[in-house]
Amino acid sequence: MRPVDSPTRRRLAGAVRGALAPLVASAVALGGLTAWTATGGAGSPARLRVTDGRVWLPYAGNEFTVAFFRVRNAGGADDRLVSVTSPVTGRAMLSRTVRRGATESMAMVDTAAVPARSGLTMSAGGLKAMVKVSTPLRLGEELPFVLRFRDSGRVTATARVVRLGD
Repeated sequence: MRPVDSPTRRRLAGAVRGALAPLVASAVALGGLTAWTATGGAGSPARLRVTDGRVWLPYAGNEFTVAFFRVRNAGGADDRLVSVTSPVTGRAMLSRTVRRGATESMAMVDTAAVPARSGLTMSAGGLKAMVKVSTPLRLGEELPFVLRFRDSGRVTATARVVRLGD
């Protein structure tokens, strides 16, 4: 004797089949998000490292010079460089070289992006820290600097005094 195929049983089977697809999709999505989070893809803060600091030796009696750094961000979140200071030189101003036609000039910059899993490389033709020198600098001397970031706070670094263009 075969079981009776009642309308209730058919409705129940249809409801189960209808709910199965969203349930499976949700489980797959949850599994993917769990794996992404476990591997550091979500919620990973910026992890900054400042290296390769250089300060150009001022020339011709100039009281201003520039400093450059390489900032690496191994974290999963972007950050922003908001200021540079040094106990030796005082506050430095972030600036960028701007080209207008055939001329170049410096424009002050409030902040600079430090992208996640990438970084920021300061250069003579790009972003730099313009510093006022209060005491004579010596070639090879290492100067302390503090770079302040929006989310990561203060990061200390040193910059070696080099000749213009090094």
